[in-house]
Amino acid sequence: MISRISDLADHVGKEVTIQGWMYNKRGSGKIYFLQLRDGSGFAQAVVSVDSVSVEVMAKADKLQMESSCKVTGMATKHPKFDDVFELQVTDIEIVQIPPEEYPISKKEHGPDFLLDNRHLWLRSSKQWAIQRVRDIIISAVYDYFHREGFIKIDTPILTPNACEGATTLFEINYFDEATLYLSQSGQLYLEAATMAVGRAFDFGPTFRAEKSKTKRHLTEFWMMDAEAAYVEHEENLKIQENMVVFIVERCLEKCAKELKILERNIEPLRKIKVPFKRLTYTEAIEELHKKGSDIKFGEDLGNDDEVLLTRDSEAPVFIHKWPKAIKPFYMKTDPANPELVLNDDLIGTEGSGELIGGSQREDDYEVLKAAIEKEGLKGPEYQWYLDLRKYGGVPHSGFGLGLERMVRFVCGFEHIREAIPFPRMLSRFRP
Repeated sequence: MISRISDLADHVGKEVTIQGWMYNKRGSGKIYFLQLRDGSGFAQAVVSVDSVSVEVMAKADKLQMESSCKVTGMATKHPKFDDVFELQVTDIEIVQIPPEEYPISKKEHGPDFLLDNRHLWLRSSKQWAIQRVRDIIISAVYDYFHREGFIKIDTPILTPNACEGATTLFEINYFDEATLYLSQSGQLYLEAATMAVGRAFDFGPTFRAEKSKTKRHLTEFWMMDAEAAYVEHEENLKIQENMVVFIVERCLEKCAKELKILERNIEPLRKIKVPFKRLTYTEAIEELHKKGSDIKFGEDLGNDDEVLLTRDSEAPVFIHKWPKAIKPFYMKTDPANPELVLNDDLIGTEGSGELIGGSQREDDYEVLKAAIEKEGLKGPEYQWYLDLRKYGGVPHSGFGLGLERMVRFVCGFEHIREAIPFPRMLSRFRP
């Protein structure tokens, strides 16, 4: 019977076959302890000279790091650890033995070496755990939005217009017909879909040509955008905070083993509850000045500022109602102060930085038209976006969640490059 390692508990006392790879081996001569992985998990396989033939023992001796193999044996409980199961080997079939030594050894390797060998480094237990957490976060996003009445809409990756500023666009020559760009966000198209379906979200790759080398920036990353008709600023914040709590609770429920592998202290995650603290941008600047920051009103928050604002909080913190001058054209002006917009950045705890950016969208045709023209974005590429306000325009709001930033937040590691299988950064585009 073929079994996945994750299902060994269901086959205790039965003979099963694991199809996978040997990533480590201990012992020699009379007994070997093979460390196996098959994608679903990790298990030890014990090969004893008292239990197998000379031929099987020779195969165990021959296995090298990252050899692929099929190992048959009796599934048993580990003698020392609860919920850990292993294999008492009776037979081994070798599928392939690497012709040379595996490049990633047990010794310490620098980040550049590991990034150069990312295609192999993904096999490590911590990278395996990160990708599984990433998968759970993605499925949690779908479950949350479907529960809240949103449907999935696929927005284009090739676009004729900017969404988050023209200076960070990747250009593409489109069959000598036009210059197009890789999408910075599906937001504008999602707004159009929202006027048809009411509530919508997308989830896909986005691109920013930012010449930044910080631990929080990628040039290619995955973004979830959500938009909802007849939702205004305060309700938009509630949708965001409820989504974050839903994701965190799902990860705590489904990823205990993975978070343990990552040595993640889960207590801070357990404490995340709604409602989240809300600070206006003005209040945030005042608080930062009290804490010793020299930030000036009208400047964006730096990493140190974000850490100061969330240091004493158990949950992420909303910074909302920012100066209009430093935010995109599509954000709704605050009726109480025309110098501000009804937007928010959600700042994660433990130094994780911005997780979400959102806003109520400007629904007044003339106001939006003037804002677009002020940005120098005239042309037919934006007329369709204005049409959304001309024909049945309504108050509406939305936000974008950076998947890799959420993965980093949940897993608690330092650099965002670990949150995506093959990171693309300013000087990193291989493998």
